[in-house]
Order: sequence, then structure tokens, then C-alpha cells
Amino acid sequence: MKMADLRVVIKIAELQSITAAANQLDISSSAASIALKRIENEVGAALFVRTTRQLRLSSEGERYLPLCQQALDLLQQGQQAINDERQSINGEVRMAMSSEMGRNLMRNLLNDLLAHHPDVTLRLHVSDTRVDFYRDGVDVALRAMIAGAVNESNFYGFKICNIPHFLCASPQYLAKHGAPTRPGELIEHNALLYKLYNVTHDTWLLLHGKQEHKIKMTSNRACNDGDLVRRWCVDGVGIAKKSAIDVAQDMLAGRLQRVMPDYQIPLTELWLVLPSRQMITPAIRLIRDELKQKISALRVQLINNKTLAEHEWPTDE
Repeated sequence: MKMADLRVVIKIAELQSITAAANQLDISSSAASIALKRIENEVGAALFVRTTRQLRLSSEGERYLPLCQQALDLLQQGQQAINDERQSINGEVRMAMSSEMGRNLMRNLLNDLLAHHPDVTLRLHVSDTRVDFYRDGVDVALRAMIAGAVNESNFYGFKICNIPHFLCASPQYLAKHGAPTRPGELIEHNALLYKLYNVTHDTWLLLHGKQEHKIKMTSNRACNDGDLVRRWCVDGVGIAKKSAIDVAQDMLAGRLQRVMPDYQIPLTELWLVLPSRQMITPAIRLIRDELKQKISALRVQLINNKTLAEHEWPTDE
């Protein structure tokens, strides 16, 4: 049932004339008649008694039209509430994210947001360790997670996107050491490893069709800061396993190149996570929408640059 049809029917009842209602609504009389017919077909009853001289509400119409008016009023109130909400982007946002996201992608995004919405204040918790919402005083966290992890938790969240990962190295490193083409050749190269909670992620899982390859990497350095691992990679001291989001600008600028593109790494997902639905504010919705747009643009750039094939970065659309 269309809201526009309901408005036509209510106007017909008000003016007791299809022609007069059509003139006020700036539509043709035939369009008004069709709108009325659609509503009557859906209701299953004639809403008006038509004679050659007048048009008046039927008993069914007398019961139905006041409820329609109430429904339209509520819908208009809801639309107004959304419009008011969009106008009032304000308040404090206490947000947690990884060091890499904070320094690169989110820094510029949040700068733009505060420039356009001066009533928003920002309190960031930037760390590669997972925050406790209540202990650390955080309202929302940006997290990379395995598929289904949010559903298994007690948190509420907005999925931002899928995240592809790949192996990468600088042109200087590849010119000096050569580019590996098979999993077995990786052990001859220096891996730049990420370390979290005293666990060094030195086993890399690669997929090739239905085959899985787990490679125990050798390395002369590891770090609990993902952005430092990325910078080491740009410096040309080894091969890293990184997310497409974190190294997108390096790939587009030619500072890094993809290694072994025929082998895939399992996708993860990027989520905005909150301890409850009640914590959602207009500012957080705006951050969600801006982040989706920014990452979608990165995806298109990497695909156009032929760094990634389209199927390697699936969307939820």
C-alpha cells in the first residue's frame, strides 16, 4: 500500500470530490481514481458511495479513513524525526580502533567529520589490543573479526565490509630477493610478523582452489603494532601479510606490490561494535555511512588498478 495513494484517498474524503482532490494534489482525475481503486482493492471494500450528484464515505470508509489519517501522521512524524536526527549530529564519540586504522584510514575520515560537524567531540582509544567497553570507557569499537563472530557475542554491530588480505612486498625487496611464486618458496624469504597477546602470527594460511597451504614463516622481526609492520614492508625488509584496507594507498602509489596473487587468504569482516543498541547515536550512524563509502571507493580503486579481482573483494549487496 502506497503512502501517496492514502494521501489521495484522504483528500477525496476531505473534499468529497475526486476532481477537486486531483486539482489540489496536482494530478489528473484518472490518476486519483486509480489510486482510490488500488486502496479499495487492497482493503476489499468500497470506501465511498458514489451517486450522480455526490460522493460520500461508506460505512467502511468512515471506519477506515480516520485510521489511515493516524497512520499517515505517524509516518510523517517518523520522517520528521529522521530529518531532525540528521540535522543534529552532536555529542561525544568515544571510539576504539587499531593503531593502523586510526593513523591511516580513520584519521582523515574523522578529521572531515569534525570539520563539518563542530558540535561533535572525539575521544579515541587507539591500540591493537581489544578494549573493554566498560573498563576503558568506550562507546563503539571498530574491529576486524572472523565471519559470525558478532552473532556469537553479546554485542550489537554494523557490518562495514568484507576484508581481503594478501601478501605484499616493496619493489626494492622483490628486485633484490626475487618474488616467490609457490608456497614452498616463502620460507626462503623474511616475513614481517604481527604479534598480539604474546602470540606471534608466524603461520600463514594460503588457499589455492580447494587446496590449503600452511606455511611456517621465518622472520627476523615481529611487532604488536600493525602499522609498524606495514612501514617495515614499505622499507623493503621483508614480505608481510596485510589487509587490503591497510595497504591500499601503498599499493595504489606503487610503494608495495602484491606477491603470489594466485593464492588467496581467508576473508575477515570489519564491524562497528557497540555494547547495546541504545548506544547508537546520529554521529555513530554518520561514521558508519562515511566509512562504508570510503572503503567502497578504495575497493573500486584497487580493482581498477588490477591489484585485486572483483570476486576477491565481495560486497554484501
